[in-house]
Amino acid sequence: MSEVFSATSADTAVEGAEDPDLALARDGDDAAFTRLIEPLRRELHAHCYRMLGSTHDADDALQDALLRAWRGLARFEGRSSLRSWLYTVATRTCLDIVETRGRRALPVDLGPSSDHTVVGDNPLADVVWLGPYPDAGLGDGPAGPDARYEQREAVELAFVAALQHLPGNQRAALLLFEVLGFSAAEIATTMNTSTTSVNSALARARKVVEEKVPSPTQQRTLRKIDDARLREIVAGFSTALERGDADTLAALLTQDVTWSMPPMAHWYHGIEAVIDFALRVPLAGCGSWRHLPTSANGQPAVGFYLWNDDLGAYLNWSINVLTLRSERIAEITTFIGPDHFPSFGLPALLEPDEWLDVS
Repeated sequence: MSEVFSATSADTAVEGAEDPDLALARDGDDAAFTRLIEPLRRELHAHCYRMLGSTHDADDALQDALLRAWRGLARFEGRSSLRSWLYTVATRTCLDIVETRGRRALPVDLGPSSDHTVVGDNPLADVVWLGPYPDAGLGDGPAGPDARYEQREAVELAFVAALQHLPGNQRAALLLFEVLGFSAAEIATTMNTSTTSVNSALARARKVVEEKVPSPTQQRTLRKIDDARLREIVAGFSTALERGDADTLAALLTQDVTWSMPPMAHWYHGIEAVIDFALRVPLAGCGSWRHLPTSANGQPAVGFYLWNDDLGAYLNWSINVLTLRSERIAEITTFIGPDHFPSFGLPALLEPDEWLDVS
């Protein structure tokens, strides 16, 4: 499949101004190729995450896409910008992966909320779970002049989760059009299809996303909250769990709050169910917690560490992504597992005398 297409409105090539590193890279200079792609690596990785719903899959897809680009660079004719061409290669790489793997899910996708607290819930190993995304380095504005989503809006949990309900072609069309600002004709060339098919895919994709993504977006909600107040909310949530303080926790939550914990199947909806779960499990049934604040999916997040007697330290346990409505927490998504921590740059454990509350 040829990986060449005409210049896009998202990023048109400048005629007669070829980067000297491009000529060197075409001649096999891998250092020159690295210099070319390095400024684009972060946004390409985010695109792969949106397509695949997993940081680890995005790592693999980007590595594969860049290898394809390196091997096919001689076929890049310069009729588009290098950025646009790389997005084509990355999109096609992700589509190949989507064809071989099932969609990623959250517990809310699997069934109704639990009507009672489940103690000792076991992880579901046969479900391909959606994962959190470290958003450090992502820009705040749109990725292109014709894009309709901001870069951070396009990695918010609700948006990425909604994308997982779309087949690969609809997912790619929506991201290329709405997030990156490609035209329908350009997307048709990228995906080897017709403009009519692209417009049809866009219409179906928009309908699903509109049904599943609440308004306003988290970015618009967060902009209305003072930074100091946001830190207070995150710190209040974190210290409430550390101190076993159900009253403080309840005061931070909306009445219709949800709490889910992939890879656990059970999830809880409503203040009474959530507080009952909190009282029975994290506040009293797990042990001693410590935390470090972070950011995930363009939203406030907290890395939690659980005391481990054998190690004599607090061991990494979960990345908790908070979804806010006004100044209250409307959703808590607890991604359990130490494998989430490295991509956030968080340590594997906290020594008792090293931990400081840095909220």
